[in-house]
Amino acid sequence: MDSPSGQHSSQDIALREAFRTWLRVALYSFGGPAAQISVMHRILVDEKQWISENRFLHALNYCMLLPGPEAQQLATYIGWLLHRTLGGLMAGILFVLPGFIAILALSVLYSGFSGVGWVEALFFGLKPAVLAIVLQALFRVAGRALRNRAMYALAGLAFVAIFFFNVPFPAIIVSAALVGYLGGRLRPDLFHVIRGPEVDEPEPAAHTRPSLGRAVKVSVIFLSLWFVPLIILAGLLGPDSVYVQEGVFFSKAAVVTFGGAYAVLAYIAQQAVDVYGWLKPGEMLDGLGMAETTPGPLIQVVQFVGFMGAYRHAGALDPMTAGILASFLVTWVTFVPCFLWIFLGAPYVEALRGNQALSTALSGITAAVVGVILNLALWFGLHTLFANVQDKQLGYLHLALPEWATLDPAALALSMLAVIALFRLRWPMLRTLFSITLLGMAYRLLVG
Repeated sequence: MDSPSGQHSSQDIALREAFRTWLRVALYSFGGPAAQISVMHRILVDEKQWISENRFLHALNYCMLLPGPEAQQLATYIGWLLHRTLGGLMAGILFVLPGFIAILALSVLYSGFSGVGWVEALFFGLKPAVLAIVLQALFRVAGRALRNRAMYALAGLAFVAIFFFNVPFPAIIVSAALVGYLGGRLRPDLFHVIRGPEVDEPEPAAHTRPSLGRAVKVSVIFLSLWFVPLIILAGLLGPDSVYVQEGVFFSKAAVVTFGGAYAVLAYIAQQAVDVYGWLKPGEMLDGLGMAETTPGPLIQVVQFVGFMGAYRHAGALDPMTAGILASFLVTWVTFVPCFLWIFLGAPYVEALRGNQALSTALSGITAAVVGVILNLALWFGLHTLFANVQDKQLGYLHLALPEWATLDPAALALSMLAVIALFRLRWPMLRTLFSITLLGMAYRLLVG
């Protein structure tokens, strides 16, 4: 039976139907977190009506506070709401699985056939299409989150802070939460964007209520899943093994990846190139192109880094075998913490849904994240359209200055065609992606 608001009770949703829906969400999750969240909202809130707008936004804001991929964690959260732990595991794993398979295949092609012209042409055509998809997602998220001048101002300040002054993402989030909290007390008409639960929403299910016993059980299980494999590998292979090094390094990265893949891109690239020798200079952008153009979270780029690191330091193993094993390991230590954050924290977040002070603080965070996404879209655009982008520091001011002589006219033309297809012709995302990619490949193979 439906609730008065049209939202379905979770008891009415068969697990088989949920499986098909989460697989559909995963296969359509191209273009980074903004696009992925938009896809989830359209399918789960607008089409299926499995969760209300308020509850979706409440879960989203919590996931944005966490380290790791917010879209994958949001899928896990909603899956847990609907079908307990099994539903959360199903939604979270399915969200990662298509991208994992795709990036593994692309990593094999990249490492074994990087000199082949059609492989290089494939990456050339993919990047402009993804740039347009990111821009479309940015407009969609901004349209939902920025509902008044105060929200626009907060988003603008967040963009300036992170793009021009390199303010750390956690500092932006804390500041935005404080502005939202104070704004809610002084001007609730501007900041009271995310309301508490509506009176006609279903009563919370029993499994969403927090308890100390459950928290301890979840912590023990997922901390063991996270660290016991690393301890076993260290005992068998020694601490200098590439697998142990990658497992420990990406475990650290999983804790500090606030703001998604872009927020730690420079850190991971610097460590992978200069410290460990896993990547050659410039290869991180190729890996990011893989993650941008395949379904799933952008942080899946770490799988490519892990693959290439083990491929180049395979030891006694065949390089391809070493790379594949490292792909599984790096993916494991990156996403097991995501399930820990959700299954441990979600019951407490659900208990705070009616807290109005928290709601206004989260409204500030939502606006600030739009500015952060704009920063990410601009960063990706610069590195897609220009061969060289210089980073210059003038005191506290940071400038990303493209070398205009390195502008790629073909990439610009492809990007403009993709924008026209999405915004003007309203083509579906996958149709645009494949059409522009094929056009880019044809240009690269025929013209060079």
